[in-house]
Amino acid sequence: MTVSYEIKNPLLPGFYPDPSIVRVEDDFYMVTSSFSYYPGVPVFHSRDLAHWEQIGHVLDRPSQLPLGADWISGGIFAPTIRYHDGLFYMITTNVDHGGNFIVTAEDPAGPWSEPHWIEGAEGIDPSLFWDEGGTAYYTGTSSGKDMRHSKIWISRIDLTDFRLTGEKKKIWGGSQILAWCPEAPHLYKKDGWYYLMIAEGGTEHFHAVTIARSREVMGEYEGYDGNPIMTHRHLGMGAAIANTGHADIVELKDGSWYMVMLASRPYGGYHKNMGRETFIAPMVWENGWPVVCPGSGKLDWTYPAPALPEAPVPALPETDDFDDKHPGFAWNCLGTPKEGDFRLEDSCLKIRTTARPMEPTNPETMEKIRSGRLPHVNCAGFVGRRQQHMSYTAFTKMRFEPNEGQTAGLILLQNNYHSLRAEMTLEKGRRILRAVKGYLTQEGEVTYHNVERPWQMEICGEREWHSDTVILELKAEGQKNTFTALEEDGTRHVLACGLDGSFLGSETAGGFVGAYVGMFASGNGKEGSNFAAFDFFTYRPEE
Repeated sequence: MTVSYEIKNPLLPGFYPDPSIVRVEDDFYMVTSSFSYYPGVPVFHSRDLAHWEQIGHVLDRPSQLPLGADWISGGIFAPTIRYHDGLFYMITTNVDHGGNFIVTAEDPAGPWSEPHWIEGAEGIDPSLFWDEGGTAYYTGTSSGKDMRHSKIWISRIDLTDFRLTGEKKKIWGGSQILAWCPEAPHLYKKDGWYYLMIAEGGTEHFHAVTIARSREVMGEYEGYDGNPIMTHRHLGMGAAIANTGHADIVELKDGSWYMVMLASRPYGGYHKNMGRETFIAPMVWENGWPVVCPGSGKLDWTYPAPALPEAPVPALPETDDFDDKHPGFAWNCLGTPKEGDFRLEDSCLKIRTTARPMEPTNPETMEKIRSGRLPHVNCAGFVGRRQQHMSYTAFTKMRFEPNEGQTAGLILLQNNYHSLRAEMTLEKGRRILRAVKGYLTQEGEVTYHNVERPWQMEICGEREWHSDTVILELKAEGQKNTFTALEEDGTRHVLACGLDGSFLGSETAGGFVGAYVGMFASGNGKEGSNFAAFDFFTYRPEE
């Protein structure tokens, strides 16, 4: 078959990390991590590997997805999607509530079942594998404070009552080169060998994909002398594609193979604001081992398409007018929403100025939020979509009558502590528009969970506003961000120009997520009954 289209990277631009893929006859399905964003675990479908359309979320009901919002890098870690005997399985970890669980569905678009929690399944990044006889196996990552000594473990699992059975055996600790953080295990069988593919080296610059094999599924696994089979850590800090790793592979009907993996696009320096994205590369087998990106060993921007008919999907519209009864798949909120926090009515998205209580995963952090030492605004009413481009324009029309101290507006959000935003507020009876930078100082330490730096709020520009209606615009040109307020007649007022957004990369901000751009409303610690109403939201790529 002659094909005339290409596969382009990133396959899923923006914060879509830890991809897992499965083929069912002529259809491909893929899921990614979602952390503390709700709904969780987006599901994508393709028929040609090049064009992907989101068809839903696996976890789209509060009963499936108990989440807080005080730790954005908590929640749902790496998922695996598999298909066996007419049923789809998605297995993952909720690190805040309950641990490892499985949900099932006959249709990957949903509905998916309630969670089946797996007792005794330690660690993160679980995966499923069926042997030829139909026996199911669970692979996971052993837990421990020192990830250098962790190992991948395996056990049989009964998928009738969802429990581990028999021996629980550690089978591999990773390669001998930068062998730390062994995680993301997936099992495959080919030509009489069981292959165990994992990620290691941490999920940033030293990330890598490595592989081992055994003749027995629960046997002794021997690492490949050519490990890692995929990494960009040797390319240095100037690589256009960085921190490749955490992969899954799929075989096509014609016997060809592809690997999907996470990677990032630094820009404006070594800053990866969009987080970890989904990329794809061809793979071949040589002498019993996989070779990724044959010929170069390096992940590229484009590849020839497989021998499949091209199957384009509809492009997402730039503007959402909020005319539907339910939000589109692109939208997320932070944490499991409470009834009444958000409304779609009167062709508007309405966000309540709530200080909704959250189930704290970190009591010290929650105490800092309640005491005003951390920015509660980012954990309040927020609805956003992923930043997917280095340069773009986002704007929204908002109507808001704030009470004293309340805020609402347009926000570029990296995590609880790092954001740029344009907001309307009321101060001493005066309605104010202002541009704000929230960030942690460089004093102390920040990790993906524990925050020891003081938080700062910097007002970058403000003006008095005499209307309850405003169009707020964010124009991003690489790492330079400009906020503008527009009157209804189109008159423009720049609130802040050229704000540096490089602090929104994970190297500075910490954590595992990528930036979102969206709308928010907050009572700043006080419960409110009024709403900020957003008539539309536009996201327009400029590259």
